[in-house]
Formats: sequence, C-alpha cells, structure tokens
Amino acid sequence: MLSPEPHATTLLIVDLQRGFDEPRWGRRNNPSLEQRTSELLRAWRTTGRPVVHVRHMSTEPSSPLRPGQPGNEFKPETAPVAGEAVIDKRVNSAFIGTTLETDLRRAGCCGLVIVGLTTNHCVSTTARMAGNLGFPTWVVSDATATFDRVGPDGVQHLAEQIHAIALSDLHGEFATVVDTGAVIAALQVHSSSRSAS
Repeated sequence: MLSPEPHATTLLIVDLQRGFDEPRWGRRNNPSLEQRTSELLRAWRTTGRPVVHVRHMSTEPSSPLRPGQPGNEFKPETAPVAGEAVIDKRVNSAFIGTTLETDLRRAGCCGLVIVGLTTNHCVSTTARMAGNLGFPTWVVSDATATFDRVGPDGVQHLAEQIHAIALSDLHGEFATVVDTGAVIAALQVHSSSRSAS
C-alpha cells in the first residue's frame, strides 16, 4: 500500500479546523475522527514521512473558517508542528489555487493518504483531483467525517449515509478506501523492514 521510501507517501490532513465544531454545521458522523487522525499522525511522524496540513480560508463574511476568526485555527490535537507544511485554500480542492501539486512533485511524492473534513466536499474533491493527477491515493474511512445535509427536495440525509456514499464513489475509481488500522499496520511493516535491512 505505502511506498517503503519514507518521503514517497504524504499524509494530507484536510480542514481539521476549530470552526467545524460550531453548531451551525449540524450533526456530524464519526465522533472518533480527531482521535483516529491523532493516532495516525503520531504513527506517521515516528517514521519521518511528510505531513501536509490544509486549511480552508473562507471568503464568506459569516463563515467561522474565515481568516482572523478563532474557527480558522487548526484543531489542537492534529495541529502542525515545526517543519510540517501548511497549504491555504479557498475552494474545495486543495490543488486549486495552491502550490500543493508542485510541492508534492518537487518532494518526490508518489502517493497521498487523505484524512479530514468533510468526506463529501473537500476530502472528496481533493481525492478526485489527486487521482486524476496520477497520485496513488488512499482515503481513511474512520479519519474522515461529514454532516447531515438537506437535499434540494427538502429531504434530510444522514451524515452516515452521505459519508458511506462519498467513500463508495471514491473507492476503486479515484482512490482506495482504507481504515486507520490498515495504514498504521503498513507503516509498522515498512519500519520493521527498514530496521532489518
């Protein structure tokens, strides 16, 4: 799944910002998102693999994700540490209007593991573009989440359904859907093989 070369696979953490904790978004699925991402991030950092944090810089005046608002800040349990890249975006895809693709190619990145918010919006859009750009891409099912949504017909759709469908749309077409345990296991296999060599 992951390249044995530490620099070759990048962990992309999408929009894990305080503003998504506000009630205005509604009910969210997967309350363990932050914990799973923190576990994965901790394991990732121990292998020396690159991490990129994506931050949404909303242009909507009332958005809690607008620059200068407390909600624009990263969630503390998954915030960047020194040396980790931060990409600021203004649309759903982390590749549009940013240096992400150039940065990844310059660093020799051969794959992306994507986590964050929200499954059907910024995670999905970024994963689709990553796949189209030729990056092998994995989306972590239990380290992503979304919110209940009301359709144009007024029908409310549960976050669990939206999450599952968004992952189904990605899997086998734009990305491979995995869980945190599978990624951490792959990291441990590669770490063991490098230690033995």
